[in-house]
Amino acid sequence: MILGAVEAGGTKFVCALGDEQGNIRERAVFPTTTPDETMGRVIDFFRPHNVEAIGIGSFGPVDLRPDSPTYGHITSTPKQAWANFDVVGTLKQAFPVPIGFDTDVNAAALGEQRWGAAQGLDSCLYMTVGTGIGVGAVVEGRLLHGLLHPEMGHMFVRRHPDDAFAGICPYHGDCLEGMASGPAIERRWGKKGAELADRKEVWELEAFYLAQAIANYVLILSPKKVIVGGGVMKQLSILPLVRQRVQELLNGYVQHEAVLENIGEYIVSPGLGDNAGVAGALALAAEQAMRGGRRP
Repeated sequence: MILGAVEAGGTKFVCALGDEQGNIRERAVFPTTTPDETMGRVIDFFRPHNVEAIGIGSFGPVDLRPDSPTYGHITSTPKQAWANFDVVGTLKQAFPVPIGFDTDVNAAALGEQRWGAAQGLDSCLYMTVGTGIGVGAVVEGRLLHGLLHPEMGHMFVRRHPDDAFAGICPYHGDCLEGMASGPAIERRWGKKGAELADRKEVWELEAFYLAQAIANYVLILSPKKVIVGGGVMKQLSILPLVRQRVQELLNGYVQHEAVLENIGEYIVSPGLGDNAGVAGALALAAEQAMRGGRRP
């Protein structure tokens, strides 16, 4: 089966050809610009190939309600050019094949659960920390949806007592994304995270916020694996600090060896590296092909 995959990010799009086993045969990356230009490049990538289904993991918020007239749309995104844009419909016009659609972080969680760090488990949580902060989850073998879809990157966190930074989220100010995303780091410290690798105080403060969120996710969803990726997490010092802080916050309350003794194997980097999202999009395509194009 020849499947198409799209990881539609706020900064870049990743397109791939692959199969239902998650094998990626061809891959292309290009920047996210206007919808017409970006989606034109997506269509041009797939056009020479006889794809049998396409999976899309998209930045959001997005409409995942199968009975909604705006199913498949990006909705209230801060990227104004993409607000209310019909991603699924645009691809459907070019390729009349089954199309699976979910958030980019749910796709990454699915990819990691099928073929990555959470393989063999029926639950996991995937968190990306980069241009924004997003979180997806597999719970009892199914992607987590709800009223719309979870927006765990915008949860509210306790402010560090020495941190006077106002936050940058245009909706909430000092939510998690507003305080700990890549742009928040740059705004607070005046330099990109990659230029601050040797500044211990930067990463201790970052861990302070990320660990609060992860501790809450553990308490709410009890995932069997927590996977943390994204550009900010490429700083090698951050993940050990996050693990330590999560243990301190939970303070022995979660009585499981994964948290108490094996935290290094519980909170981990993506097993699929930068391919988690696009691999998950392949899984979405395969599932939709099996349904014969019916919406979930």
